Amino acid sequence: MFDDLPKFIFFTGKGGVGKTSLACSNALNLADNGKKILLVSTDPASNVGQVFDTTIGNQITPIRDVAGLDAIEINPEEAAEQYRERIVGPMRGVLPEQTLKSIEEQLSGACTTEIAAFDEFTGLLTNTGLVSQYDHVVFDTAPTGHTIRLLKLPGAWTGFLETGTGDASCLGPLAGLEKQRARYAAAVERLGDANMTRLILVARPRRSAMVELARTSRELAGIGIKNQHLAINGLMPEDDQSDPLATALSQKDQAALASMEPELARLPRNIFALRSENLVGKDALRRFASQANETVTPESEIDVRSGAQAGLPALGTLIGDMEQRGKGLIMFMGKGGVGKTTMAAAFATELAARGHDVLLTTTDPAAHLAETLGQDLPHLTVSRIDPEVEIARYREQVLSTKGKDLDAEGIAILEEDLRSPCTEEIAVFQAFSRAIRESTRKFVVMDTAPTGHTLLLLDATGSYHRDIVRHSGSDGHPGKLITPMMRLQDPEQTSIVIVTLPETTPVLEAEHLQNDLRRAGINPSSWIINSSLSASETKHPLLRRRARSEIDQISKVRDTLAERFAVVPMQREEPVGATKLRALFESPRHHA
Repeated sequence: MFDDLPKFIFFTGKGGVGKTSLACSNALNLADNGKKILLVSTDPASNVGQVFDTTIGNQITPIRDVAGLDAIEINPEEAAEQYRERIVGPMRGVLPEQTLKSIEEQLSGACTTEIAAFDEFTGLLTNTGLVSQYDHVVFDTAPTGHTIRLLKLPGAWTGFLETGTGDASCLGPLAGLEKQRARYAAAVERLGDANMTRLILVARPRRSAMVELARTSRELAGIGIKNQHLAINGLMPEDDQSDPLATALSQKDQAALASMEPELARLPRNIFALRSENLVGKDALRRFASQANETVTPESEIDVRSGAQAGLPALGTLIGDMEQRGKGLIMFMGKGGVGKTTMAAAFATELAARGHDVLLTTTDPAAHLAETLGQDLPHLTVSRIDPEVEIARYREQVLSTKGKDLDAEGIAILEEDLRSPCTEEIAVFQAFSRAIRESTRKFVVMDTAPTGHTLLLLDATGSYHRDIVRHSGSDGHPGKLITPMMRLQDPEQTSIVIVTLPETTPVLEAEHLQNDLRRAGINPSSWIINSSLSASETKHPLLRRRARSEIDQISKVRDTLAERFAVVPMQREEPVGATKLRALFESPRHHA
């Protein structure tokens, strides 16, 4: 699969791109070629045990019937819980309850989970006695550049909360790490050693994914991790021109490859064709590794429309209740690449077409909404928030207040914190909060919203919440103010819509997001399952077989996760213009 691999191999990329499949097939292929392999998964959606039909868990376990292959699954959520308790436990009964609540919330975000997982696998990465037993150690999921930079900082991590500067969003996770510093330093050094480590960037062949992956590549190269390799997973084959949807998907994939950023284009690459079979079991993994033909059973040729497509609700079933209120806030939330921007634009266009005044607020960095919507739609106003501008404004504000009494090391820590995903959410939310006030007079549709953790952080730490209050124009009378957080918690004023894809990892990530929101007292009103093949009318055998794999995920959303949901078919063309955006509200069976 991949040539001349070093000791440590990391697969990284967004959820649902196939990291686990690539990591497992690569590990199996190396073992089949006589190598001794340790496969380590830190993916919260890990199904390595299921893939190999072996119960693994948090201990090194030989894979059944595969000589030379061992695996271990590190559960990031469990690691984070243990990590939180190590820090907060000794403080119980010592610090006030409100202070504990603030600290616990600082330790509840994605940064804590990632650092806790890193804390676990650095033990493996730096255990010379253990890794010397293996020819290769394959990691399913690598740490982000932000986490690596945090761990490289020389500043005093311990006591940061107690000094009163612990309001920052990602510094809480660093508390109590003094003992691990030497181990982390050794791990980070190994990550940057091109003779020891290779980072394999995994993506689907989509234009937006390529842009984001190029940013990741630049970020990692900037902190010394330059031994990178590109893996494009799921390329639509050009073997059949008879199905309009298949042809359109193939053309999109080829266009994405042709317009690849220079950072990615110059990397060595492997391309893996789209496959229909679920990569579970050693036989399927070996076929994938060799790119051999799939095994197609008669059952996989069943017409999927007799199952999943029957009765799939369209977007039109969601908009009615929202419209009845005549105004309010509609927020679209979800991981990158699931179609939040398109869904937000579609709802805004439909409400405006029905005669309602609508403000569409977006952080879309591509700034192409004017083309997507069409020019000068009646009743519709578009407001763009530039994250870079908002972050720069927020960064200057924080450094001028919290940074004025810090030494050089403290400023270095604070500046790294201001590069965190949480900080971006908070900075952008300050701009969003100004738009939220307009939802008392009209519809405000928001594309890209903060997570429940960030919203709780705004409340729990106090200072951020006061920033929001100050920016909301309360004239110094917060007691008279209905804060943005209060509006988000009120289902009569706000509809939260979670957008996902009909695939295992995106649905699991959306489930985690919903749990995060509910912890903040915010209950999503509905879900949208976007880009569904089972809701399309494709006749292409490969796409029909892939459509069958969606059925379990659609059923999970319908039966256990969503109060209400809708399904949007995979589109042949990008929905550009009011006519195509409004067409998304038609019944799924009308789209191919």
